[in-house]
Amino acid sequence: MYQTLEGRTIVLAVTGSIAAVETVRLAHELRRRGAVVQAVLSPAATRIVHPDALTYATSRLTITALSGLVEHVYWCGAEGLADLLLVAPCTANTIGKIAHGIDDTTVTTFATTALGSGIPVTVVPAMHETMYRHRAVAENLERLEDLGVGVVPPRIEEERAKIADVATIVLHAERAVNEKPLAGRRVLVTSGPCREQVDDVRVLTTRSSGQMGRALALEAFRRGADVTVVHADSFPCVRNVRIDSAAEMRAAVLAIGEAEGIDLYVSAAAVSDFAPERFPGKLPSGTPATLALDPLPKILDEVIERFGPCAIAFKLARDADAQAGTLLEKGAALVVANTPEAMGAAAGTFALHSPHGILEVEGTKEEVAAAVWSSVQ
Repeated sequence: MYQTLEGRTIVLAVTGSIAAVETVRLAHELRRRGAVVQAVLSPAATRIVHPDALTYATSRLTITALSGLVEHVYWCGAEGLADLLLVAPCTANTIGKIAHGIDDTTVTTFATTALGSGIPVTVVPAMHETMYRHRAVAENLERLEDLGVGVVPPRIEEERAKIADVATIVLHAERAVNEKPLAGRRVLVTSGPCREQVDDVRVLTTRSSGQMGRALALEAFRRGADVTVVHADSFPCVRNVRIDSAAEMRAAVLAIGEAEGIDLYVSAAAVSDFAPERFPGKLPSGTPATLALDPLPKILDEVIERFGPCAIAFKLARDADAQAGTLLEKGAALVVANTPEAMGAAAGTFALHSPHGILEVEGTKEEVAAAVWSSVQ
């Protein structure tokens, strides 16, 4: 697994929400990403998740009370070990206390110490939706953001502001503790396959799974970017613009470019080169059929010409050597060549063509995405 948190220490502070039952999985995932995790429980949290469960999940004795060892200073003081204080879940009560510097639990004392020391703090709200909508709670969250605290939005479901899923929390933790070379940059990614209608039932598409586009979008988020993805899927932590066909993708990309501008454009989608002339109704089965295929505009060429962003293109390996030079001359910053075998797979071998030469990269698509962004930022 791509070790996005290797060498990082995260204090996982747990408060008295029923969502505390999710923290064992959260601690495991943070550690799988390479982090050292130290758990801290408020008194209310110990009534929901047993300290032993988090001791097991972190391989460290869970802190449930402060002692003469001044644990809050040891971990979150000016010379403390923590790279991040992650309060997950964070109740409305604890949000209000942290926002106003009130220390009456282990968690709130850790928070005040971290904020005073300049250690990043991220809170993950979880409560009933009526509490989340309370104006005072909203103002307290705004106050936290003004203090530099990261807030992971909850999932609004079943009249509850449920804790964000584990993958989303981990992404925010990664963004909080790592360098942000793409901070303030607007990244637009096209991802996955397009589907062109043949008739009322059938479509023409490709074997693209969208895994590469996902990896690139999430890595850009980790590195601080404001990320928009145009595709048929839904990724966490980014703005998702849903499309189906190549024409819809083109319209969405150009509209975003006109309205907002594009700093970095990643053409990772397997965009349809042709669209069939749509048959009205359903093509009869059991008899030969001939499809007329009309060529479609090249979205990448239009984006480079109209908006001039730093552009990253993807090509199949057998076409890349011939086309990379042309694309680089048109203004692409990088051309990534992959093999047909990499389509739909979790890993593969890629060649990164740039004006400086060719870099061979082999690994998971997350690792390849990291190499891509390191090559252009």
